[in-house]
Order: sequence, then structure tokens, then C-alpha cells
Amino acid sequence: MRDFHRPGRSTVFADQGMCATSHPLAAQTAIAILQQGGNAVDAAIAAALLLGICEPQMTGIGGDMFALISKPDGSLTGVNASGRAPAGLDAADLRARGMEKVPAGDVSAITIPGAVDGFCRLHGDMGNLPLDQIVAPAIHYAEAGVPVAPRVAADWEEAVARLQGKARDLFSADGAPFSSASRFAAPAQAEVLRRIATHGRAGFYESEVAEDMVSSLRALGGTHTLDDFAATAATYVTPISTTYRGAELIELPPNGQGATAMLLAHMLERYDIASMDPNGAERAHLEAEATKLAYDARNRFLADPDATARLDHMLSRGTAARLTDLIDPTRAMADPAPLTEATHRETVYLTVVDSNRMAVSMIYSIFSSFGAGLASDKFGILFHDRGAGFTLTEGHPNEAGPGKRPMHTIIPALLREADGSLMPFGVMGGQYQATGHVRFLSNVVDFGMGPQAAIDAPRCFADADLGGLRVEDSYAPSVRDELAALGHTVIQTDLPIGGAQAIRIRADGVLEGGSDPRKDGIALGY
Repeated sequence: MRDFHRPGRSTVFADQGMCATSHPLAAQTAIAILQQGGNAVDAAIAAALLLGICEPQMTGIGGDMFALISKPDGSLTGVNASGRAPAGLDAADLRARGMEKVPAGDVSAITIPGAVDGFCRLHGDMGNLPLDQIVAPAIHYAEAGVPVAPRVAADWEEAVARLQGKARDLFSADGAPFSSASRFAAPAQAEVLRRIATHGRAGFYESEVAEDMVSSLRALGGTHTLDDFAATAATYVTPISTTYRGAELIELPPNGQGATAMLLAHMLERYDIASMDPNGAERAHLEAEATKLAYDARNRFLADPDATARLDHMLSRGTAARLTDLIDPTRAMADPAPLTEATHRETVYLTVVDSNRMAVSMIYSIFSSFGAGLASDKFGILFHDRGAGFTLTEGHPNEAGPGKRPMHTIIPALLREADGSLMPFGVMGGQYQATGHVRFLSNVVDFGMGPQAAIDAPRCFADADLGGLRVEDSYAPSVRDELAALGHTVIQTDLPIGGAQAIRIRADGVLEGGSDPRKDGIALGY
């Protein structure tokens, strides 16, 4: 039980259905769809589309989506709705132009958006309500506008400088960020949503909307074609799973980084985490060191599943044991790469559970904040820059190439606990997500925390991009000092690390939801 003398959030309990999202309007929309007779798939799609209006810096119809679905009969399926590189993308050409990596914010980083195809595929195969009824709330808010929420305003201020051209015109106030409580609308996107509601995927990929995206991208120097858009197709995939101290962690296979979370879980399982202070330096240090090693393995091996040959190596407990042997409990490592030679970004997450106990764990992203910072000329569709997840290293399984899907950071998950309860959950936060999954898993399994407490707990992250250990203010100063003494470069960030949502379907049938206070959202049930 939480301490009611301190500010915080209570766990949300309900019997019929529940949604946990990063924005209240999206949660309310999902519940309304459930109450209109929709199932969890209908509600998740409705909420996700609306989040593209409520949190445009995080997601939108120009992005990608992954989902895990647990059906009422207990069977599981996964959906990979990540788009592919255009057929004209050539890594050799990019290298010849002097690029050492695919630059975020450049047209070369823009892969074909896959989310809309994924939504339409899911709805056609599993939905209950008509598509126009599901899309209607997002159309309404795109036209009428939404008051900007506080965390969204903070993100907007941090990233507004990334906006270029048409994106700057549509997603800023004359170059300034939208402030908290100011109203943001996207009427041109409302028209796109109407076409999707009427014509399904064809309204996006084989229409004037596709022509707008292609002409805009080619004007920026892209190689994208109408054929690239028409060929976009989400795929159903078989989830992968492993165990952690009697609990089952369920993730999606590559090109997402779910296998990284599993490798990290296998490494940390070799320590007696439960005996440590959950908010202490010892746990934080071991997690940081394991993260460095697991992410190094990720960067070597994970890619489009058509090009990844080392998934078994990533999931092997033998690999985890060899990597764990490289960790010094008394000292931070600087660069894991020389040690492991012989061994081997922005998002929304939402989860919905309906009265039949169908559960959807969905993540939907445009990668960097405001994606590539570029938008289509007519309809103002923000393009993601997920192609920045490619490498330009010749011969690497994740080398950029025509028709390939880049390695993705976004990952939905399910946790099946020893008592039979099932919990769809996800952690936003770019590169942090795999570490965030394992921190949440450990909070639940090692320390017995419920969903809300596991989300609320402090976070830190060994961030290779920043060259140090990001540590939230919720850690005690003494812990930060201990981490510095262990050799970590401690970085205090202005904004907290990531955001999470979770719903536990308890063994007694009660729904138990948690939503991250680091975001603006809520868990809402009925």
C-alpha cells in the first residue's frame, strides 16, 4: 500500500475493461469505444490514432507500430507494422556522400510508415466495430484541437528547433513551441483520417495522400515511390518468451529489441537483486553495466529478421553468463566493445483490456521527437526517421538497404506471473526501453511491487549516446555520489526517463492499472 501522506497515484481497479495511456483523452476514448461494444483491438486503435493529435512530438500516422495481443482463449499473436526502406535506398551511396551513419532528421532516414497498415490489418482481422466509428474521435480532435498537456508542452519546448519547412509551419506557433493549455489542431490530418475511415489502408497508401507524401519526400531528395507505399504490409509474428525467477516475459522478435530485454533479464537473474536496496547504488550499478553489454550485443546482431542470424545467441543463457562475467561489481566499464569481441528514441505506449479479457499491448512511434522534423506539403503528415536505426557498416546485418526494416527500439511486452496473472506493459523512452522493461520486471518479481509502484520507482540508464549514466532526481544524492565513486559519469537530466503503462489481469479477474506520473496520462477503467 502506498504512503497516503506523500503525493502519488493510487492503483486503479476495475472489473469490466481498462485502458492505460500517456494522455487522458486517449484513455477516455478507449473506454468509450469499449462501452460502445468495441473490443480491446478497437479501443487500442482509437486511442493510438488520437495520441497522434494529443502528443504529435511522440507519434502519428507517419510512424510505425508493434503490438502483442492476448486473445480471450489465452493464445498470443504479435503484429510487426514497421515500415521498410524505399527500394532506392543505397548504403554505398550514403557512404560515398561522406555519411558514417544515417542522420536523424534527414530524408535518408525516412522509411515508409507502417502503422496505418497495421491498424487496418488488426481491425479487419480482429475488430468488432466499423472502422469509421473507431477513427471518429481522432477526426473530431484533429479538427477541434486539444489543449496541450503539461508534459507535452515540455517536450515541445525541448524539440521545437528540430521542425523544418512545412512541419515548422504546422507544429509550431511561428517557430515557438505550443505552451501548456494552448490549443493544437491538425485539420489537414483530419481529412487523412476521414479517408482512412472510408477506404481503409488504400486511403493512405494508394491515394492522393500517398502522392502528397511521395512528392514531398522526393522534393527533399528522397528516393521514395508510390510503389514503396503500395507495397507496405504489416506481418503477424510469433512472440518470443523467457523466464525470470518463475515469471514469463513475452516480447516480439526482431526487428524490435525485445531480445535485448531478455538478454538483460538473463544477466541480472544471476544476481540476488531481491536482497539489494531497490533504490540503491548496487542495483543501479549492476543494471548499468549489464545494459552496456546487452546493448553492445544488440547493436551487433539485431536487424530485420530476414537478415538476423544470431537471435538464438542473444537469447542464450550461456551468452548471458559470459557477458555477466565481464562485470566488475566495484568499477564501471568505459566501453564494452573491446570486452565483447569474442562474445558476440520518442514513442507512445498504451494497453487495453476488455471484458472478455482480450489484452492489447501496443507501441506506436515516430522515433525522434517530431520524427524527422519534416512533414508532407498538403496534409501535414509528420515523417518518422526510423531509418536512423540502420547502420552504414558494410556487411552488417542491420546495414541500410532497399526494402529492409531497421532495428527498432520500440517494444510492447506481456508479463505472465507465477500466480497466473497476465500483465500487458510497456516502457517508452527511446533507447531506454529494453532496460526499462527489465527494471519494471524486476520491480514486480524481485520486490513484489504492483503496477503503479513499479512504474513510479526511480530510474537510471547507461546512455551511450550521452556518454554517462542518466540518473533521475528521485535517487538520493548519496546514491548519485556512490555511483560516481564507482566510476560512472553521472548525468542529471532535465526531464525524467521514459514513461510506462501497465494493466495486470489478476488471477481473481480484477483489473489493476498503473500509469506513469512522468507523463500526462492515466489508467482508466469501468
